[in-house]
Amino acid sequence: MSSLDWMVLISATVFIVAYGIWKTRKNKNIDAYLMGGHTTRWWTVGLSVMATQASAITFLSTPGQAFDDGLRFVQFYFGLPIAMVIICIIFIPRFVGMKVITVYEYLEQRFDLKTRILAAFLFMLQRGLGTGITIFAPAIILSSIIGWNLNLTIILMGVIVTFYTTVGGTKAVSASHELQMAVMIGGIITAFIITLHSLPQGIGMVDAMYIAGAHGRLNVVDFSLDWNSRYTFWSGITGGTFLALAYFGTDQSQAQRYISGQSIREGRLGLMFNAFFKIPMQFFILLAGVMVFVFYQFQAAPLFFNSHVEKDILETSAGPAYTQLQEEWKLEHENRQSIYAPVLAGEATYPEKTLMDASVAKEKALRAEAKVLIEKNLPEVESNDKDYVFLRFIMDYLPHGFIGLLITTIIAAGMSATASGLNALGATTTVDIYKRLIRKEASEKHYVIASKSFTVMWGLIAIGFASIGSLFENLIQFVNIIGSIFYGTVLGIFLSAFLIRTMSSNAVFIAALIAQTIVLVCYWTTDIGFLWYNVIGCGGVIIAGLLIDLMLKSTRQKA
Repeated sequence: MSSLDWMVLISATVFIVAYGIWKTRKNKNIDAYLMGGHTTRWWTVGLSVMATQASAITFLSTPGQAFDDGLRFVQFYFGLPIAMVIICIIFIPRFVGMKVITVYEYLEQRFDLKTRILAAFLFMLQRGLGTGITIFAPAIILSSIIGWNLNLTIILMGVIVTFYTTVGGTKAVSASHELQMAVMIGGIITAFIITLHSLPQGIGMVDAMYIAGAHGRLNVVDFSLDWNSRYTFWSGITGGTFLALAYFGTDQSQAQRYISGQSIREGRLGLMFNAFFKIPMQFFILLAGVMVFVFYQFQAAPLFFNSHVEKDILETSAGPAYTQLQEEWKLEHENRQSIYAPVLAGEATYPEKTLMDASVAKEKALRAEAKVLIEKNLPEVESNDKDYVFLRFIMDYLPHGFIGLLITTIIAAGMSATASGLNALGATTTVDIYKRLIRKEASEKHYVIASKSFTVMWGLIAIGFASIGSLFENLIQFVNIIGSIFYGTVLGIFLSAFLIRTMSSNAVFIAALIAQTIVLVCYWTTDIGFLWYNVIGCGGVIIAGLLIDLMLKSTRQKA
């Protein structure tokens, strides 16, 4: 990066952190620290909710997902608007009306302490893992740019976010989210425009869309009834609804954003803001990845997008073999240009699809051979490079200044998601575990200090987990898989509390343990698409709970 890029990156990052801390310098009690004093307006709620979900993984991994697989991933969000409406009607009035700090407090009032602790534990387990990945994603970027050791970069990123989250609390997180979302949206729009203008003369938006469609990158909706397919219309509208219900309705990192609003109305407006704008934003980010794919039809793409791994493989005994693959890759790119030459010369409309398909098939075969070499000679590194596609494009082809802006976009997204996660983990540990089980009577100052201490603790845990983040295939899929494994069970507990007034605490607790076991068995032994885990977990709790409740009532009657 140039000095201009570094100036943009450092100044924007420092300003966001300093702004969040300055806005919250007077936090003195637990309500102000964890709930922002209930002063948050709906637009801040909306932007904060969106920023919490739009992590660095969104801007790093999603374009790579689209580059490799097209627009199908957008189906993942089809259930989100439905979920938002349900949460606004059922969840928010109960949480705000009972003036809870964490949503798990509600479960003790409805059921009992053990159910509250179970739900809080499942949240802390999955959110602790997920927060580690949100640190890992921006660390990839900095380590690739600066050439630092990845683990050292992870520690640096983790310490920065943990610091300002610990100092400022919920209000610092929400205040910084406003600036971070502005940077994110501006950055991705800039990347899209620059990519489109970087295409060869004569290739406009319509041509780019045709080329993308010819290569199967515009496959937005899949109506097939394939249980093993991760992204279909049916899994998105059903499993996606359940996942969004669980994530936005029962995950403290999200719920804390809207229950800290000024009123029920402010929380509802903030969530409906997301219902209208989340899918278009994700579609646009995916479309940016598709445009990068089209760009690389005319500009030679790297054989492997992680430049550091390419450098390392060339220094091994497999270096000559990898060099040979690079030469074949170069020849195939030249062949690709001959296919498109009549189009660029204005002599033809589009090349034959069979020629394009053959060229893509050849490229896939060469990439597969390259990955085999990497796996064999560098077994400790990740051979899947989808998460590096967008980063490599930014570094190689964007003008200076814009590089700094895009890197700031990705890092800001990582900071926003990580801060929300740590803030919620600190709140849950303090309110649901420490204050409820260990130190029931203490001063406000004591609980603020305890919350800050637990935030630091979770920051250290997340940094530790981020250190093994390179073991996972695709970050955005991994984060959603983790969530889906646990979210369905927690959602089932909450829906039982809201909708089934006769459900007993013992029945729902036992049912939750059974449902979670079933989901884990499905994950370990089947190839079912992960979105269905949410349906299985939620349905398992409700069905098993009703059956167990009947058995318990029958036993009591016989006694």
